[in-house]
This record gives sequence, C-alpha cells and structure tokens, in this order.
Amino acid sequence: MSASFSSALSAAREAAASQHYPQGALYVVATPIGNLADITLRALHVLQLVDAIACEDTRHTQALLRAYGVDKSPEQLISVHQHNEAQAAQKVIERLGRGERIAYASDAGTPGISDPGARLVAAVHAAGMRCIPLPGASSVTCAMSVAGAIAGASHDNGFVFAGFLPAKGSERATALQQLASEPRSAVLLEAPHRIASLASDLAALGARQVTLARELTKQYEEIATCRADALAAWLAAGAQRARGEFVVIVHPLAHATPAMDGEGLRVLRLLLEALPVKTAVRLAADITQEPRNALYQQALALKQTTSP
Repeated sequence: MSASFSSALSAAREAAASQHYPQGALYVVATPIGNLADITLRALHVLQLVDAIACEDTRHTQALLRAYGVDKSPEQLISVHQHNEAQAAQKVIERLGRGERIAYASDAGTPGISDPGARLVAAVHAAGMRCIPLPGASSVTCAMSVAGAIAGASHDNGFVFAGFLPAKGSERATALQQLASEPRSAVLLEAPHRIASLASDLAALGARQVTLARELTKQYEEIATCRADALAAWLAAGAQRARGEFVVIVHPLAHATPAMDGEGLRVLRLLLEALPVKTAVRLAADITQEPRNALYQQALALKQTTSP
C-alpha cells in the first residue's frame, strides 16, 4: 500500500461504513482515470466490503487494490471483459443469487460508458437483481467540465457521446457527416495512433471549435481549444502532443446555418448530383461566393433528406 493512502481507508470506514449495503447486489464502481487520489471514500469502503470484484483486467485491478491497501485474493477477482462479458455475467449472477456482494470495475473511469459493464448490468437487471452505482471519475464529464462548450441561443444545451468513431470506410464517412450536422457538443474518444487521422477528418468542420484533452488527470495532462481546421497543426507542433489517451470535444454550432439565397442552393443541388460533398461545396463556394461552412452544412442536410 502507498503510505499516502493509509489514512484514506480509515476515513472510508468512518464516512461510509454506517450506510446500508444490501447483499445479492452488484456495485458498479468508478475508478480513477489516472490520478489515484480521485477514488471516492465510498468506493474504497465497498471494494473492501464485497465478497468478489468483477473486473475488466484482473491484473490491473489487483495492482490498483494493492495501491490502496485493499487485500483481495486472486480467487476473489472475476474476469469480465468485452470478449466474455455475456458468459461471465452468468457466473456473477449465480454468486449474487447466493447473497454475495460483488463489485464491478473497469480499467479506468465509470464502467458501461465506453468500457465494458453495460452487458453485465443488463443481465443482472434481467435476473431481477439490484445494481448500485458508485459514481466517480469519468473522462467524458471530466473533459466537458473544462471545455467551455456553450451552445448558442438557437440550440438546446447538452451533448452527445459518440465514443470511438468507426475506423474507416463508409461507416466512418457517415459518422463524420452526422457529426458535422449535429448542433450540440459531441464527445469523441481516440487512441494515440489514430489521433492524427481524426484531426485531419475534423478539419472539414472549419471554424467550429474543438477541445482536445490529453492524458486527463495524469502528470502530462494537456487541454487545448482551437478551430477544427487548426487541430492537425496543433498536434504537429510537438511530438508529445500525439501521445496518450484523448477526449475530443466538438463544440456546438455557434449559430444557425446562415440563410442561403436561391441561386446558391440551386448550384449546390446540381453539383451534388454528380460530385462528392467536399468537391461540390468547394465549387459552389467559388461560383456563388457563399460561405463554405454554410454550404457544407447545407450539403449534409441535403444528403440526409435525399438518402434512402
């Protein structure tokens, strides 16, 4: 155990031990996304209390438990990850049926959002058993809280969680088109080996603001906001900027798409019949002198209304 957490376990017992923790229940526990101090007192108490811990990676969770001084034997750790979640859920349900308390923890953050956990929770609910959330760290809400992504007066507040976009092909192109026409903030996740590709794709959003949060809560945390068409240059300005895990927030549209005169819309429609969106938008902007961003948004809307 790290000496810095020796008093945390005592504080956890004092703060949380008097609460009720029903048997035969699954405790869904959020764990830190980087900084170990972001664990909650109730999470520490429950991790000590439960009979077993289902986890995305038993080795990772065992190391986390040891850092806090929580002693669990290998037999008390149940492997539940994305490849075995449906089958492993039945083992968890059997143990819950015997009255055991079981926690579930993914490798980092809140389970069931991007990490495994949702199928396990659904199976436990279907079996008529209780799931109890223990809130805590989440990269999604962590990044949103410092992005300052405020919707314009013409749009509702809120955001959509898109997670990891499809890697390639038509599915990715469709996801990017939907992202461009989404008026609210959109939260994406990305790995270091694909962040440059994502930045290149997002350049089509032009002046729309994008916040990139890298290595959240860790030593080399970095958060920056820039135009979507400047994101690739920002990444290229330092070798370290492409390292780590990323949360990327596409800010909401600042205002409604500017009205387009009849001639601009007519030209755009004709070009879209024969050309890809990007080419049609570029030529329409040259011919009509309409703003390219407005043309792009209108082109996406036209594609959606004409698609089967």
